[in-house]
Amino acid sequence: MPAEPKSFETAIMAPDFSSDDYCGTSYAAKLMGLSVATVQSLVEKGEIDAWKTLGGHRRIALTSINAYLARNSPQLTRADVDPKSRLRVLIVEDDENTRELYRCQLEEWDLAVDCTFMPSAIEALMDIASMRPDLLITDLSMPGVDGIEMLKALKRNQTLADMQIIVISGLSPDAVASRGGLPPQALLLPKPVNFDWLQGYLTALVTANRKWRR
Repeated sequence: MPAEPKSFETAIMAPDFSSDDYCGTSYAAKLMGLSVATVQSLVEKGEIDAWKTLGGHRRIALTSINAYLARNSPQLTRADVDPKSRLRVLIVEDDENTRELYRCQLEEWDLAVDCTFMPSAIEALMDIASMRPDLLITDLSMPGVDGIEMLKALKRNQTLADMQIIVISGLSPDAVASRGGLPPQALLLPKPVNFDWLQGYLTALVTANRKWRR
């Protein structure tokens, strides 16, 4: 019978659990040289350990990935599965086509980035404290809880104080300011997304991240 992934919220209560010891399904698939569907199947069979967040997103144990690679593909076991070499990015965007565009660009760039996509601010608020991303990229105009309300809530969380924030919005700076503005460290960029600029920005962050985490 397929193994049901454990609750991520339960898992993080374990005394030996570290939030740096997991990655998302897409990055796991990249590390293992498998499709996302195959990785999901391995999780369901209990062949690799995973948890589910409140938002329904899988978090996969890197130690389990290493163990699987050692058993089945030892030639793929390599140092870059170390989470200290990866940049954790959360992209919050309600438009599915835009999310897919981000996904395609990130795959082309082949950077050491573990990227999670969420379609709403409320899902991001439920999971972000556990994820503790290095970089948040978000839209502002979203149904329900919008991006500005999400950022106001995040300002109260001191564990996320070092998180980089990029806001990509069709709203003018004056319109954003009239609604309370953005956190001081946030960059406000206009739509559409300038992917050439974003590639350079992420490349610089990945390089800085590796040096800082050594």
